[in-house]
Amino acid sequence: MNNAALTLSQFAMAVGDTIRRNPALQGAWIVAELSDVRVAGGHCYMELIEKDGRGATVAKMRAMIWQSSFHSLRSRFYEATGKDIVSGLKVMVRGTATHHSVYGLSVNITDIDPSYTLGDMERLRREILGRLEREGILDENKQYVLPPDTQRIAVISAEGAAGYGDFMKQLGGNAYGFRFYTRLFPAVMQGDRTAESVCRALDAVEGSQELWDCVVIVRGGGATSDLNGFDDYGLARRVALCPLPVLVGIGHERDRTVLDEIANTRLKTPTAVGAFLVERLADAWRQAASLARQVSEYAAERIRGDRLLLSHVEASVPMLARARVGDARLRLTRLANALPAVASGRIGRSLALLDSVPQLLRNAAASRLRAEDERIARLSQTVSDASSQRLKEAGERLASTEALVGVLSPEATLKRGYSITRLGGEAVRDASRLCPGQEITTVFASGEVVSEIK
Repeated sequence: MNNAALTLSQFAMAVGDTIRRNPALQGAWIVAELSDVRVAGGHCYMELIEKDGRGATVAKMRAMIWQSSFHSLRSRFYEATGKDIVSGLKVMVRGTATHHSVYGLSVNITDIDPSYTLGDMERLRREILGRLEREGILDENKQYVLPPDTQRIAVISAEGAAGYGDFMKQLGGNAYGFRFYTRLFPAVMQGDRTAESVCRALDAVEGSQELWDCVVIVRGGGATSDLNGFDDYGLARRVALCPLPVLVGIGHERDRTVLDEIANTRLKTPTAVGAFLVERLADAWRQAASLARQVSEYAAERIRGDRLLLSHVEASVPMLARARVGDARLRLTRLANALPAVASGRIGRSLALLDSVPQLLRNAAASRLRAEDERIARLSQTVSDASSQRLKEAGERLASTEALVGVLSPEATLKRGYSITRLGGEAVRDASRLCPGQEITTVFASGEVVSEIK
C-alpha cells in the first residue's frame, strides 16, 4: 500500500484549492446557453451548455446565482431585455469556478451582461427577416387588403387564456352592438411547441379559408421569454405566405417578435386587436350610413324638383290645350276654305280624263288588233312550215318502210334460196308433226312439188 495515497475528500479539496488559487477562473466572463433553469429557496440553479454548429453539446457545467444577488440580477436583466432568466437564452455571465467535495465543479454567477443577450436575440430576428426578404416574401401578407366590414374571424390562441378572453370580450361587448363570427383554432402559445402548434392551426384555417375574412393571432402578457417561440423562421414563413390577412396582438406594448414585422397588421395587445376590428367595422358602418343619407337627400331633392316641374306642367296644361285647339281650328278653317278649289280642280282633271278615254280605247283596240293579226300571220306560217316538214318526214318513213317490207316479203325470201313446206295448206314449222304416208307441198321461188313422207 502506498502511504501517500489520498482519500477522495482530500483529493476533492486539493482540486478545489487548485481552482480557487487560479486567477483565470475567478470572475471570468463566460458565453453559454442556459438550460434547466429553476428557482428554489430564492436561489437560481441552471446548467451552462455550449453547442457546436450541428447542435451537439460540446460542454456542460452546473451554475447557480445565490439569493443574495439573484433578485437584483434578475430585475436588471428583465428591465434591459424584457426577458426573464430562462432556459434557451444565450447569455454572457461573470462567474467564479468552485469545486465542492460532493457536488463537484460548478460556476457561481455574480453578474450578467444584458447587452449580449439583446444582441443575440436581435441577431436571430435580423437573420430570419433577412432570409424572408431574400426569398421575396417579407411583405407578402401586407399586400392583402383587409375588408372594411371584417366580421368573420379565425382566431389562433390558447383556449382559456386571458389574452383570448380579452379579445373576445372586446368584440362581444362592443358599444355598437355589432356581431362578429369567430372560431377558435387552439394552439400552444408559449414554450418550445409554440411555432409547431401555431403552424398546425394555420393549416386548419386554410382548410376553410373561404369562410374567413382574416386570421387573428393573439396572446396575452406574461414573461417576455415566453414569446421566444414566435421568433421562429418556419412560423414566420408560414404567416408571410398565409392566403388571408393576418393580425397579431402578442404580449405587451413593449414586446415585439418577428411576426409583428411580417403580419398584415400589428396591434400591441389582444384587446387592441379587438378594438381595431370593432372601430374598423364602425367606420364602415358610418360610411355606409353617410352614403345612405346622401342617397336619401339626393332622392328627396329629386322628388322636390320633379314635384315642382309637375306643378309647372299642370299649370301649363290648360293654356297649352287652348293654344293647340286654336291652332287646330285655324288649320281646319284653312282646309275648309281650300277644299272647294281643290275639289273643282280634281273634278276638272277627272272630266278631262273621261273625255280622253274613248280615243284611248280606240287607239288601244287598233293597236291590239294589229298585234293579233301579226301573231296570226306568224302562227299560219309556222303551221305551214311545220306541216310541210311533217309530211316530208312521213313520206321518207313510208318509203323506208316499203323498202323494208319488200326485203322481208316471202317472195324475196324464196328468191334467196329458201322454201316453204305446207301440210294441208299450213306451213310446217316442226318436223315432229309429220307422219309417214302424209303428203306435203314444197313451194320454191319458181314452182312447187308434192312429196310423200316415207
